[in-house]
Amino acid sequence: MKRIKVTAGIITDHDKVLITRRPPKENFVGGWEFPGGKIELNETPEACLARELKEELNIDVSVGNFCAEVCHDYGDMNIHLMAYYCTILDGEIQISVHDKYKWVKIIDLLKYDLLPADIPIAKKVMEEYYE
Repeated sequence: MKRIKVTAGIITDHDKVLITRRPPKENFVGGWEFPGGKIELNETPEACLARELKEELNIDVSVGNFCAEVCHDYGDMNIHLMAYYCTILDGEIQISVHDKYKWVKIIDLLKYDLLPADIPIAKKVMEEYYE
C-alpha cells in the first residue's frame, strides 16, 4: 500500500478557518479539506506547506505551531497528514487546484463534508480555539 506524507495549513481569521473543496477531476470529489499537499523528497513539512499554499492558493504564509498529526487508511493509500497553523503574509486567495474555498466558523467545521483524515484535525482546532 502506498503511504503518502502530506501537510495541511490551518489558516484562521478570528473565529473562522479556511477550507477548500476537491474538484470533480480529483479523488474524493466534493470533499472539504484544509489546504496543503504532498511532501517532496528532502522537503520539510513546513517548507512543503509554504510551497503548496503558494502554488494552490497564491498566498505567502508563515508556518507556525504544529497542530495535529493523523494517519488514515483510504484503502488504496495510507495518508500521513501533518497540520500546522499558518498566517497569511501576502497575496489574495486565488484557487487553482480546488473548485471552491470558504471561510467557515470554527464551531461549524464538522457541519461540512470533511475528508476523513481532516476530521480529527478539525476537532483539535475546535478544541484549541474553545479552550
